[in-house]
Amino acid sequence: MIGVNKVILIGNLGKNPDVVTFPCEMKADGTSTVKKATFPLATTELHRNRDGEKVEVTEWHNVVCWRALADIAEKILHKGMQLYVEGHLQTRSWEDKEHNKRYITEVVADNFVVIGNRQRNEENQQQTAANNDPLASILNENTEPMSDFPF
Repeated sequence: MIGVNKVILIGNLGKNPDVVTFPCEMKADGTSTVKKATFPLATTELHRNRDGEKVEVTEWHNVVCWRALADIAEKILHKGMQLYVEGHLQTRSWEDKEHNKRYITEVVADNFVVIGNRQRNEENQQQTAANNDPLASILNENTEPMSDFPF
C-alpha cells in the first residue's frame, strides 16, 4: 500500500530564515551551488479545558526549503510573517559530540504563500488612520467613472 506524507501548516515565522549555500557539480543551467533555508514556524490552536477556560497551545515546527524556494525565502521572508506552508515530514538523525544519537523531524516545504505581514499590516493601519479618505490615494482626476460599463 502507498502511504501519504503531506503537511499543511498556517503559522507565524519565529525568526528570519537561516540560509546556507552548498557547492555542487556544475548543472546544465550553469549553477554550481544549492541553497538551503531553515526557519521555525509557530502554529497556535485554541481550545477549552475541563473548566471551560480558553487554552492557547503553540507548537513549533522546523521548516526547510531547498534550491529556488530557499532563494525566495531568503529574499522575502521575515520574522512575524504569517505563512501557509505545504510539504512533507522528514526525520533525520546524527551523532553529537558526546556520541549521543540525536533526531530531528522537519517539514520539507514544497511550497509556501505569505498570508500576512505583521509589520506591513501595522503600517497599513497607521496609514489608513492618518488618511481620512483611503480611496483618495487610488482615485484621481484621470480615473474613469464606473457607470459606463457595457454590461
